[in-house]
Amino acid sequence: MTNRIAFVGGGNMATGLLGGLIARGTPPSSIVVADPETSQRSRLEHDYSVTTVADAPSAVIGARTVVLAVKPQQMAQVARSIAGQVATSGALVISVAAGIRLQDLARWLGPGVPLVRSMPNRPALIGAGITALYATPGVDTTSRLTAEAILSACGPTVWVPDELQLDVVTAVSGSGPAYFYLLIECLEAAATELGLDPVTAHKLAVETARGAGRMAAEAAESPAELRAQVTSRGGTTAAALEVLEAGGVRGIFAAAVAAGARRAAALAQEFGNL
Repeated sequence: MTNRIAFVGGGNMATGLLGGLIARGTPPSSIVVADPETSQRSRLEHDYSVTTVADAPSAVIGARTVVLAVKPQQMAQVARSIAGQVATSGALVISVAAGIRLQDLARWLGPGVPLVRSMPNRPALIGAGITALYATPGVDTTSRLTAEAILSACGPTVWVPDELQLDVVTAVSGSGPAYFYLLIECLEAAATELGLDPVTAHKLAVETARGAGRMAAEAAESPAELRAQVTSRGGTTAAALEVLEAGGVRGIFAAAVAAGARRAAALAQEFGNL
């Protein structure tokens, strides 16, 4: 068995990952992608010079690592179609499908297959994502490092010790970009209502979000300390934050994340019954 990586599913997330891997030096000749859509296969071959096939069983032949990047509703069928091959080869299987528990994936693939579950988010498509990883107890250090190397092609990674924590991860970083997009929308709308033109309002909101995120990532101070540095007593920021606090913004966010985590758990139960 070679160092070949097989992607089952050639959609957005798979494209982001293989693009990141190739940019980091992985030879395109070591990557094969399975996708039933002819147009998708042609695009991947043209853009990344990877080998493509129409079906999953053909893709996993000789692969050391298999990345399952299909929709959750398709996972049971796809996993069953490659079960015999991965059981024989001992290939590491990494799932990037939201809501698929490893106990269900193991049931579809059969016992003994080393499994890693990942939860990337949409900014991974531009190499700016964050991915949480969980591995079954039998996965060795080498396989963990392999999974980390593949997923880190699109941004930093973190490991969680309990798979159930991925429901919280889904609600925080998986859904999280939408929360920030909503905040940008709100800032834009407020700015235009107060007289700024839409183009200026959009640029101010987006660049402020970009800069604040970068500072939060790079600064030694906590987000609370960074907020305090911007907030002068009796100043404009203090006046604005008082309104947010009075409106219960912390409780709203806590309730929103909790709702997302509950829905993630419910979806996992639904997908497990496929």
